[in-house]
This record gives sequence, C-alpha cells and structure tokens, in this order.
Amino acid sequence: MLTKDTRKKIKQYRILLLMMVPAVIYYIIFNYAPMYGVLLAFKDFKITQGILGSPWVGFKHFEMIFEDPYFYTVLRNTLMISVYKLLFGFPVPILFALMLSEITSTKFKRVVQTVSYLPHFISWVVLAGIFFTIFSLDGPVNMIVHLLGGEKTLFLADERYFRTILVVTSIFQGFGWGSIIYFAALSNIDPQLHEAAVMDGAGRFQRMFYISIPMLAPVIAIMLILSMSGILDAGFDQIFNMYNVKVYNVADIIDTYVYRKGLVEMDYSYATAVGLFKSVIALILIVAVNTVVKRLGGKEHALW
Repeated sequence: MLTKDTRKKIKQYRILLLMMVPAVIYYIIFNYAPMYGVLLAFKDFKITQGILGSPWVGFKHFEMIFEDPYFYTVLRNTLMISVYKLLFGFPVPILFALMLSEITSTKFKRVVQTVSYLPHFISWVVLAGIFFTIFSLDGPVNMIVHLLGGEKTLFLADERYFRTILVVTSIFQGFGWGSIIYFAALSNIDPQLHEAAVMDGAGRFQRMFYISIPMLAPVIAIMLILSMSGILDAGFDQIFNMYNVKVYNVADIIDTYVYRKGLVEMDYSYATAVGLFKSVIALILIVAVNTVVKRLGGKEHALW
C-alpha cells in the first residue's frame, strides 16, 4: 500500500511521471526484454526447438571465441579504432566549445553552431556515399594529390589510410553535437569570475585555462567515463557503410563480426556469445574508470 506522503508526491509530479512513461516503455521493450536472448550464448540454438528447447552447452561458445585466431584480429581492430577515436576525437568538442565561447558576435556564433550540428543528423548511409565520392579516384582528394605530383590512390580500399579516414570522418560527424553539453556547462559559469579576472589583468587564454577548463572538469570526467563504456563500440554504422573486403584486416570490428556471424552465417549462439563478451568488458571498464575518477577527483566528478 502506498503511504499518504507517496500518493501526495505522485499527484504533485503526475505530469513529469506521465512524461517518463514513453521512455520507460522504450527501455523495457528494446533494452530489458531482449536480455532474454542472452541465453543463446549458453545454448546450441536450433530454430526448430526455440531458445528454451535448444540444448544447454555452457561456456562452449566462449571457448570457441578464444580459440579463434581471427577473433583477436577483430578485437585488436576494435580497440585500436576506439582508442584512436577517443584520443583524437574526445578533445575536439571541448576545444571547439572553448574557442566558440570566446567569440563575441552572437549571430556568427549561432551560425557556426548550427552548421557544426548538421552532420550529426545525416545518416552514415548518406555520409558514406559522400566520402566515397570525395576519396574516389576521380574525387577532389585525388585531384589535389595528382596536381601536387602524386599518384592517385583508392583510399577507402587501402589499409594504410582507412583507419585515419575513419577517425577523421567520425570527428567531423560528431564534434558539433558533442560540444552541446560543454556549451551548456560554459554558460553556467558565473560571469563575475571572468570580470574579476579581467580586472586583475588576465587575458583570454589565461581565463580559459584558469576559469573555463577547471569549471568544465566535472563534465569532462563524466563524459570520459561514458566514453570508456563504449571503448569496444568502434562505430558499427560508420564502418559497415564504409569498409570493404580489402580492408577487413584493419577495419573488421566486433560489431561487424557479430553481424556476419549472426545474420549472414546464422550462427546465432556464437554471435550472441561474442556480443555478451563485449558487453561484460564494457561494464568492467565503466566501473573501473568511475572508481579511478572518484579516487582522483572526488565523488562530484564520478557517475555514482
């Protein structure tokens, strides 16, 4: 039975609770209900017998994962691409927000922000087509290379350049959208801090280093924790639409590997085992990073 105080709070916040209902339903249907399928990783799944009727095999598929030499290639590619994206992509939205916050023209600032957000709303199917054109043999990049005396190269089919292109195009697609949270944090900084610093003779860069960046530290720490949880998520949409057989050795990641094993080869149990392995590692990483951040910066810098 609900207490009188609880009923009172429900009535008081009924509008907010109603607004939560669609989100709760979404997560139940698409995040919690599918967890039932995790059983596939521990069974030798037969379509005719169903999940519950298929024979239990324990950790057989996990043993197969670690006995498969190609899995280590996929794991290496996933880690390398994710680390590159984190290393080179994580600071870009922060720097972009800091630089744009120093611009005094409100109109110019709004135009730049709007333009930087646009790539986020374009699907990788469309973006991949654009980048295929740009990096094709007759595209603008090869035209510039040819004018400078170099030889034309099919960049997206060359292992030497593919990862670099992935990282650069990923940054291009996401830095504007990723900067929104930093703009919000910068807008909450007390203007009196900057005014006092100006009166003390501090320049723009000094105010950026001694006021803006320290005030952004909690947000940066939280975003870093969230980014670490996706360290094994190198970007399925992007890679699936941009890679090809010639660059499998440097571009095939866990998600594309799971896609081929599960949906193309119909080895559902093995694919589920690989996906579960990835999820467990991601959980361990986010807990570990959250613990480290809490010890280094205090509870206000951590998620929990």
